[in-house]
Amino acid sequence: MTAVAKILQTKLDNTVHAIGPDDSVFDALQRMADKGIGALLVTEGDAVVGILTERDYARKIALKGRSSALTLVRDVMTTSVMFVKPSQTSEECMALMTDNRLRHLPVMEGNRLMGLISIGDLVKDIISEQKFVIEQLAQYISGQHS
Repeated sequence: MTAVAKILQTKLDNTVHAIGPDDSVFDALQRMADKGIGALLVTEGDAVVGILTERDYARKIALKGRSSALTLVRDVMTTSVMFVKPSQTSEECMALMTDNRLRHLPVMEGNRLMGLISIGDLVKDIISEQKFVIEQLAQYISGQHS
């Protein structure tokens, strides 16, 4: 089981992209598109006050016929942000994401934001772990029959 801290260390780009609550949803979408990401943390100073995802846009802007240029992030962001600690395991994070239908989890140590992990980060880590175990078992088996 890999700790979240190790997953953050292995990410090629551990930059956490954020936006302010008073920015427009259009600006948030533009930033997501520019960075090739599906979510932005919403911050005021150092505090995480929400998260804005592509799902928020689809359900709260597009389907409601609202204007992304005229709507503020604070009006559509998800305010109940779940987070994990660096010591938690990939399996714990996967369970939390699955149970709560989440795709992104901020990693917090106390009040300090350490990073953001996605479901893709967890899947990549779990596949890597399983590949390692399979290789070890294959070596063990081939050593038994030599």
